[in-house]
Amino acid sequence: MTTAKPQQAPTAAPGAVPLSGPRFHTDPARLYREMRQEHGPVVPVVLPGDIPAWLVVGYRELHHVTGDTTLFTRDMGLWNQWPNIPDDWPLLPMVNRRQPSIYYTVGAEHQRHVDMVVPALEAVDPFELRRHAEEIADALIDAFCGQGEAELITGYAKLLPILVLGRIIGFPDSEGPELTRAINALADGGEDAIAAHRYVQDAMSRLLAAKRAAPGADVASRMLACPGFTDEEYILDLTAITAAGHLPTSDWIGNSLRLMLTDDRFAASLSGGRHSVGEAMNEVLWEDTPTQILAGRWASRDTSLGGQRVQAGDMLLLGLQGAHGDPGIQGEGQATTGGNNAHFSFSHGEFRCPFPAQEIAEVIARTGIEVLLDRLPDIDLADPSQTLTRRPSPFLRGMTALPVRFTPTSALGSAR
Repeated sequence: MTTAKPQQAPTAAPGAVPLSGPRFHTDPARLYREMRQEHGPVVPVVLPGDIPAWLVVGYRELHHVTGDTTLFTRDMGLWNQWPNIPDDWPLLPMVNRRQPSIYYTVGAEHQRHVDMVVPALEAVDPFELRRHAEEIADALIDAFCGQGEAELITGYAKLLPILVLGRIIGFPDSEGPELTRAINALADGGEDAIAAHRYVQDAMSRLLAAKRAAPGADVASRMLACPGFTDEEYILDLTAITAAGHLPTSDWIGNSLRLMLTDDRFAASLSGGRHSVGEAMNEVLWEDTPTQILAGRWASRDTSLGGQRVQAGDMLLLGLQGAHGDPGIQGEGQATTGGNNAHFSFSHGEFRCPFPAQEIAEVIARTGIEVLLDRLPDIDLADPSQTLTRRPSPFLRGMTALPVRFTPTSALGSAR
């Protein structure tokens, strides 16, 4: 992996926007609009610890960055800020040059990981996946359906994806709740992010040992059947699959349910048909995408982008949600619905989320929403919509809680 030449690391550009604060949670559309008005489609930002970066919020500029892997590479070894990054930097789990995984390699080495991971995901039976999703969704709903009220994020949206992924990846249901806590702590980038990252890797190490002892019809066993990888590489790829599969899927469920419970356009479907579930899910990918900002790309040489002078080794953050609001592709405040899939929610280009992973996420999310609406057809918000709060992360956009009420009903498990 390429290492940057020793040099004085660049400092933040004048007027750089801190990549923190409540506006990323309360009104990101207006914040991105103000960023574009002041700086254009490429915005100078500051990460924790006064670390400078560029946030790409222009649709065409983001398409260019994600499409040109030579100029804007995934080789984070080029980063000119490494001398300023402490070992306990909270965002280090998201940007780590020492991780030889599918998300942190380039060129032939990246393709080697793709050739192991993608076939292991492609072999997941979609009918078995949906059966797992329905079974787990029913079990989770059984736990609260008789109470007439529930909190759907902690008790449902955050548990369903990790439990379904566990079934297909190979770890037991009992690992789910603690893995959920650790993965979310890792992603939120707080003080416990490093410890959470260590816990997730330890869990994947246990999974690796278990599958070596007793292989099964699961993703982990299929990956192990592909030789030539170290234990560290297997563990890191399993960590990447699990975290990248769980986090956006759980927020996709939560954000879609929030939309359907707060927007009159979707109210009719809550008492009957499923025709608008897909529409809500697609609108969320445009207007309220679970992954708002993705790290990242690194400039391989000095260049210009969106009117900004980008130096070799600068980090570029992919402003997925900011690009979706680019007035050059749609009017400000105009919802993008229907079958338009030209969004960046799964990224774009060579490092786009693999299609099998996208399909797995969609099956889990759609099944979770449909089963919930089938089981609890008169579900409604228990608190005013304006009191709902978001997770404390500029990178991910999900609900911290979604309290609902409904007519109590019997658990399906008791009738079996």
